Amino acid sequence: MSRIGKKPIDVPEGVKVSIADRHVTVEGPMGKLDWDHRSEITVVHDQDAKTIVCTRDNDERESRALHGLTRAMIQNMIVGVTQGYEKRLEIIGVGYVATVQENRLELRVGFANELRKPIPPGLTVTCPDQQHIVIRGIDKQLVGQFAAETRALRKPEPYKGKGIRYYGEMVRRKQGKAMAK
Repeated sequence: MSRIGKKPIDVPEGVKVSIADRHVTVEGPMGKLDWDHRSEITVVHDQDAKTIVCTRDNDERESRALHGLTRAMIQNMIVGVTQGYEKRLEIIGVGYVATVQENRLELRVGFANELRKPIPPGLTVTCPDQQHIVIRGIDKQLVGQFAAETRALRKPEPYKGKGIRYYGEMVRRKQGKAMAK
């Protein structure tokens, strides 16, 4: 039995959960999320105990894999509509800057042209200063995906450490050719 999948999910005050067929909708103070789970998993919402329980129909390999996933997805939805998610990026490099103009993130990170990345709906992107980017939203997948795509525009390189990295990320540095002799 999946250790994660069999744990019940607590539903906090102010969060409304509705389950119809395979469609799960979670509504809270920060917004509304919905998701369709797979048919191998059964999701039951107990109104009195304020919990959600996920069970699987059989012990097939795919069902076991989806059991914990379904529980984690619903838990992430509940956390998203109550607290929200946040990713922070930092830009390291001389002349490297980030700004938010209208509905797009503009980056100058050492290329000949300025990079423009449109901000998807449902996310709030701010730049407290030119070297930091803060991405906020209620959907954990969307926040993580946008942060990963932004970081991929200029990954931190191993010799000088310049580029876009997650806040607090340690970049493994290489010696360079001076140490080869």
